[in-house]
Amino acid sequence: MPADQPDPKSARTRILAIETASEACSVALFEGGFGADLAERFEAPRLLANDHQVLGRGHAERLVPMIADLPDNGRADRILVSLGPGSFTGVRIGIATARALGFAWGAQVLGYPTLALVRQRAWQPTPRAVTVCMNGGHGEWFVQNFGADAQPQDEFRSLTPQAAKDACLHPVIAGNRAEQLAELFDDGRLALDLLPDASKANLLHETSLTRDLAPIYGRAPDAVPQAKKPL
Repeated sequence: MPADQPDPKSARTRILAIETASEACSVALFEGGFGADLAERFEAPRLLANDHQVLGRGHAERLVPMIADLPDNGRADRILVSLGPGSFTGVRIGIATARALGFAWGAQVLGYPTLALVRQRAWQPTPRAVTVCMNGGHGEWFVQNFGADAQPQDEFRSLTPQAAKDACLHPVIAGNRAEQLAELFDDGRLALDLLPDASKANLLHETSLTRDLAPIYGRAPDAVPQAKKPL
């Protein structure tokens, strides 16, 4: 469910954003607040500091030091964390860290869908609808369509490249598989090669945030549990 809207009259809020769902690991610290509508914010969150690193692996080792390098060790009143879909390990690391910091600081912890953040990175002077296409593993891609108002038009799906082509509704494609998807068309679709970046979390609509911190995996885990050995 959408998170509660903060009181415009309340004290200035610090917001920490954590993004670990892809090969990128990023953190950002904002000051300000979120309104119910992008065009009617009571105070647009101001970016104080951020760090964005493309690691591939190693999020567990780098995330906490990256947060510690932010002003005041990243301490915030509100924490936003990516729920996925994306890397199983990365998503779990981000959520676990956000929960721990939220408990230690007495901060509100909210989750957001990774694909919504990628869509917000695809900023254009004239708002247009965007299809987000991200690596999903095992040769599949995570695909979701968003309208010009940045709201999702369907549920995300993990699809083969051909099925992703059929699902792609828009001439603008964003994500780390945008170029590959655009190459399947012969109509000159615009591909924006983007990874999620915590420094753009202030662009998320309040309705993208949730108190439910359940990971969004999008597909079954790679590992298969071993059968129990007989005693």
